[in-house]
Amino acid sequence: GTTFGPVITARGLEKVEDQLKRAVNSGAKVVLGGKRPDLKVAGHFFEPTVLTNVSDDVPMSCEETFGPLCPIYKFSTEDEVISRANNVPVGLAGYFFSRDIGRIFRVAEALEVGMVGVNIGTVSSEVAPFGGVKESGVGREGSRYGIDEYLNIKTLNIAF
Repeated sequence: GTTFGPVITARGLEKVEDQLKRAVNSGAKVVLGGKRPDLKVAGHFFEPTVLTNVSDDVPMSCEETFGPLCPIYKFSTEDEVISRANNVPVGLAGYFFSRDIGRIFRVAEALEVGMVGVNIGTVSSEVAPFGGVKESGVGREGSRYGIDEYLNIKTLNIAF
């Protein structure tokens, strides 16, 4: 079955291409993908793209891309990678791989994001709250928490 569809809009596709170009111009290396596929169908398609040697200063490292770009970063310590991951103005979701249950809980707790995927590429479900922190949004949608944004809670204290 299909696992990658098109980027939603032409503007979104242009953003993917711009972020890729800026990363490559700053020294990143494309390991896989990196271009629009030669398809005979309409749509804003872009190949899933893996990059190495990506600087922390390029847009793909500090903006939400919403496209098939996967930069791979080298790091030496858990604290270093958490610090680098949190040193951005956005925080919708974070993903990482680990077999160590202690590390899974430490890193998931430390990441400044609204959703965390561990050993999986998806974080959303109709029963899980969806939303981010920082410039990635306030509040949640979906799940039982999604209704909270539509409620006004009133406290009433009475003394007789």
